[in-house]
Amino acid sequence: MTQLAPRPLVIAPSILASDFSRLGEEVRAVDQAGADWIHLDVMDGHFVPNISYGPDVIKAMRPHTTKIFDAHLMIAPCDPYLEAFAKAGCDHITIHAEAGPHLHRSLQAIRALGKKAGVSLNPSTPASALEYVIDMIDLVLVMSVNPGFGGQAFIPSAINKIQDIRAMTAGRPIDIEVDGGVSDKVSGQIAAAGANAFVAGSAVFKGGTVESYKANIDAIRNAAAMARGEVV
Repeated sequence: MTQLAPRPLVIAPSILASDFSRLGEEVRAVDQAGADWIHLDVMDGHFVPNISYGPDVIKAMRPHTTKIFDAHLMIAPCDPYLEAFAKAGCDHITIHAEAGPHLHRSLQAIRALGKKAGVSLNPSTPASALEYVIDMIDLVLVMSVNPGFGGQAFIPSAINKIQDIRAMTAGRPIDIEVDGGVSDKVSGQIAAAGANAFVAGSAVFKGGTVESYKANIDAIRNAAAMARGEVV
């Protein structure tokens, strides 16, 4: 299979770490600060031990930016809600391999809605879970913490999994995204392993101003770019 050029570096601030009392303002702020995607963590209190927000809140955020809405559905079942998230303005819809019995069918449904389809893997789920759906996905989201809460520490074993997925997806136009404990302290290591998209919550939103968000995003991006040999 033809080797593709490296996927572009992407920083995707997680809105879960923002000030929920001013969501629209926070979305505009990270857009202005240089975010590439806006990461939307959807939690149901069932598949993961927390509840965040749903399609109506995403729809309310949508007018505040033209950046890609990168939705991560930590919900089970997910199939009944895919259309609602698509209509709310999500560009990517990522579902968990562990969340239902028919992963291939769910990915077909996402693609039928005209959206990019992603699969997320929990820390204990092996990369081999992707083997029979690799032709159905546009991105893989590697969880480097156990999903459900922000602010957790990066789990180092994610590095080996990223390397395995990089080998598995070689020559395919698939983004490898990492979520959990991501900061400028680990983004270089993650990039060197083969990931190109970085979800960061508290590491981006600390400081509370556009200027601090920009400095935080730049630090994560620069560490990753340096590891890829892309810093001038």
